[in-house]
Amino acid sequence: MRLTDLLHPHLDGITTVVDATRGGLSLEPYLHLPPGVALRGDDERPVAEGELALLSYGPDAELHGSEDACRAVLARMRPGARGLIVLGHRASELPYHRLLDHLVAHRCQVLRAAPLDYVHLHAGAVIARTDELLPPHDFFGRPVPADGHATALRIADEYVFADLASRSLRARVLDLERTVEETERTRGAAGQDGLAERLAAAVREKEQLAGALRAARDRLDVLQARVAMLEGSTSLRVGKALVTAARSPKRGAARLPGELYGLWRGRRRAAGPVPGSASRNGAAEPDAPMDSRLHLAHRALTVAPRDRLVVAGVLTPATAEDFAADVVVNRLLPHDGRLLVQRTDPDVLVVQLSACAGDGPWSLTGTGLAPDLDRTLTELLAEARVLGRSVVLWRDGPPSAAPGLARLAWDAVVDADTGVRLGRLDPVAEGRERLREVFRADSTRVRLSELARLAGAPDPLDERRVAVLAAPHDRTDVARLVGQVLGQLHRPVEVVVPDPAGLDELAAAGVAVRRGQPQAPWVADWTDLTEDRPDTLLLDLMCAQEYSGADAVGHTPTADDYVFVPALRPLLVRRALHMSGTESGSWAGQGHRLFAVRGKEPS
Repeated sequence: MRLTDLLHPHLDGITTVVDATRGGLSLEPYLHLPPGVALRGDDERPVAEGELALLSYGPDAELHGSEDACRAVLARMRPGARGLIVLGHRASELPYHRLLDHLVAHRCQVLRAAPLDYVHLHAGAVIARTDELLPPHDFFGRPVPADGHATALRIADEYVFADLASRSLRARVLDLERTVEETERTRGAAGQDGLAERLAAAVREKEQLAGALRAARDRLDVLQARVAMLEGSTSLRVGKALVTAARSPKRGAARLPGELYGLWRGRRRAAGPVPGSASRNGAAEPDAPMDSRLHLAHRALTVAPRDRLVVAGVLTPATAEDFAADVVVNRLLPHDGRLLVQRTDPDVLVVQLSACAGDGPWSLTGTGLAPDLDRTLTELLAEARVLGRSVVLWRDGPPSAAPGLARLAWDAVVDADTGVRLGRLDPVAEGRERLREVFRADSTRVRLSELARLAGAPDPLDERRVAVLAAPHDRTDVARLVGQVLGQLHRPVEVVVPDPAGLDELAAAGVAVRRGQPQAPWVADWTDLTEDRPDTLLLDLMCAQEYSGADAVGHTPTADDYVFVPALRPLLVRRALHMSGTESGSWAGQGHRLFAVRGKEPS
């Protein structure tokens, strides 16, 4: 909630707002006061009827103000006065008990409290100085008509029930935190034990392989010596001479006596050359080395700055295709998986349970029926750990389908499906609401964002960031711009304006305000601030873009919906296309994809 949304319903009868904040905050850009309500600084006078005092209190006394300063303002409030306390504490950490006694002592009643959507302000409460109990407000902020006794009973009863619910929730949170701590300790101990066992097994296997390699080399040396002896024997050389003479009787028969005489003369010499001996011209003949390098001819490997999540995975073909729309995917196969992990150095190695339990090259992995695949998978995980990469089990099916996977050591286990790629949905059949729901919570890109956080890699959701271009001229334009930006369900990450004055509320809400060129991947032109923009505008535009993969999304005069068009009024444009400076009428001719979405929902 914005501060203005909390304040304005309680400005009835208020003519002056007194800024009594003592910290480093300046709340004026947040208020957007209506005509007839003036803002003045605090001059230590009592806050009288028809006035509303702004107070702040939080963990950072220099920024939010201190508790003593807040209490001093409460003491100066007179009957009929109101106040708005902004709090730097989060709602779950709010030390309301420290203010409760002061509020009661100075006969101040809390009319409404709500969370605030700002970086350094997390909650706010509207209070009133009164000598009689005022009726409370319902969920929608409307006062509940009642007499004094009924109002007191309502407040007392609600307090008891709220305390009961909050105590049970707090106990549940404590139990969950304790369970998580115990699980982490158990997992850490088990991981250490399992790591020691795996390390010992790896050492034993290494020693066995080293012994087998030494035996093979010794056997190879013996065979090479025998071959050398055989090639240098007189019998073999005589046989070669006779065979050569038989193949070419005319010339060979004439040379045969001389060759046999030479062999007879050489019997007293060494039996024959050995590997690496000098050739006829005196030069050594080194053994030709065997090229044992393996090449991944079917893989395209490039060297470039890594700005996308790189996943190596045991994945189903459908999952690999969906992931490849947002990240770099290297699908591992049993025969080349280990080498591919070494060559690509992925950010994370993912093993999908359905790829092991279903059909495919990894079928029966983790079931105990394919021990060679289990061993290969274990080697893949060990290789990833050697590279310092995370290994994640994506458990998108029942664990009983591959129970052996649970016995392996994982850095994280994701118990969820792989999400839905928007391009696979039918907008007509699913409807606009379904697209929004999938986009925000159930899309493949959202699932990959969770995976990127686990791996500490670039977040795929960064591709959804939107920059708004605007040029407010006066306070009305500023208020309208702030309201439209903060009201969007898919909030922009930056606003580019010629002059950032008066836009402090955007910065406080986490929206970057800057001059110059936009930095986000997508750009929305909001230069005309008189236009009415619904809160679903950017959400629907981004849904359409992610569904289509278009370079620009917008409206057409004929209200085309979810269809590629040759021309449109662009509302959301790829940053590179926006920076190119070309006219929108020539985009389609240059090969850019334009996608139309209806401006309003049909009634």
